[in-house]
Amino acid sequence: MFNSWFGRFSFKGEYVMERFSYPKDYRSKLDVRRVESAIKDIKDFFERHLSSSLNLARVTAPLFVRSGTGLNDDLNGVEQPVTFYLRGYQNDKVEIVQSLAKWKRLALHRYHFILGEGLYTDMNAIRPDEILDNTHSIYVDQWDWEKIIAPTDRKVETLKETVSKIYDAICRTEFHIASQHPDIRPCLPESITFITAEELYRRFPDHSPKERENMIVEECGAVFIIGIGYDLSDGKPHDGRAPDYDDWSSPRPDGGHGLNGDILLWNPVLKQAFEVSSMGIRVDRDALKRQLKIRGATDRENLMFHRMLLSGELPQTMGGGIGQSRLCMFFLRTAHIGEVAVGLWPEEMIRSCTAANITLL
Repeated sequence: MFNSWFGRFSFKGEYVMERFSYPKDYRSKLDVRRVESAIKDIKDFFERHLSSSLNLARVTAPLFVRSGTGLNDDLNGVEQPVTFYLRGYQNDKVEIVQSLAKWKRLALHRYHFILGEGLYTDMNAIRPDEILDNTHSIYVDQWDWEKIIAPTDRKVETLKETVSKIYDAICRTEFHIASQHPDIRPCLPESITFITAEELYRRFPDHSPKERENMIVEECGAVFIIGIGYDLSDGKPHDGRAPDYDDWSSPRPDGGHGLNGDILLWNPVLKQAFEVSSMGIRVDRDALKRQLKIRGATDRENLMFHRMLLSGELPQTMGGGIGQSRLCMFFLRTAHIGEVAVGLWPEEMIRSCTAANITLL
C-alpha cells in the first residue's frame, strides 16, 4: 500500500505537477549514521569491482565547462544547464555540467588512453529542470565511465557483454551490503534480461513506456532495454536521447535500431521499475550526422567537440553513467533519494516525508 502527495513546484518559478509516493508503515532499515557509513561502503565496493571488470582508471572530473564547446550533456535535448560568467571575463560563459557523456570521450583522447582502456570519474551535476519526486533531485551524482573500443566492436554483442559485467558488479555489491546488514536481503535475479524497446512495445502496445517498463521489470527483476531514442513502429521513441553521444539510430541485424539502453531493477520498496544506468556505444561520424539531422540540430556540427568527432580526431568509445545515489537507495531499501543524498526539496514534500518516517539528509 502506498500513500501519495501531489504538489506544484519549480525552481524556475513554473507550475509543474509532480508526484511523491511513500509505502505505508515505512521504516528505514538503518538510522542516519549507519546510512552514511553504508553509503561509503557501497561506493568503495562497487567502484572497485566496476573499474576492475571494465579496465577503467579513475580521473578527476570537471564541475563546469565552457559554453559553446558542445561538451555539456544536453540529455533529452531540451534541458537547460545552470550558467554563469567568469568574473572579469564577460565573454567567458560557463555551464555547470549535466553529465559528462562527451567530456569523457575528449579526455580519453587528451590523456592518450589506448584501445581496451577506459576511465571513470565521480560526476556531480545540477539539473534544474528535473521534476522532484522519490527518485529525482536537482543534484545528480553518478559514476561516469568511458572506454575505447574498436570500430568492429560497434555491435549489440559488445553492448550486452558490458552490461552483464556491470550487472555482475551490482549483484556483488548487493550481496556485500546484505552481509553487513542483516535486515537487508538480496533480491536481484542471477542474470539480467535483454529486450529491445521495439519488442517491449509490441508486447505491451496499449501501455505507456513507463507502464511497459514496470510490467517487464516486475516480471524479470532486472532488465536492459536496448534502443532508446529512435522512433518505434508507433512513430514515437521509448524515451528521449540527445543526438550527439549514444548511437540510437544505427540499424541492427535483428531489424531494430540503436546500440544503447537503460539498466532497470525492480525496486522492492517503491514497487516500480528503477533506472540505475543509461549507457551505450557512442556515435561514429555517420551516426552523429544522421542523428543531428533527425533532431534538426545540424548546427551543432560547428561546435568544437562535434568538429573533432567528424574529423576523426576522437576514438570510438562506449560509456555511460551509473547513479550513485540511485544504487545506494536501492541497496539500502530507502523510499526517497533524499535519504541517501543531500538535496533541496519543497516544504510540502519535507513535511510529508517527516510524517511518513522518511528522514531527509
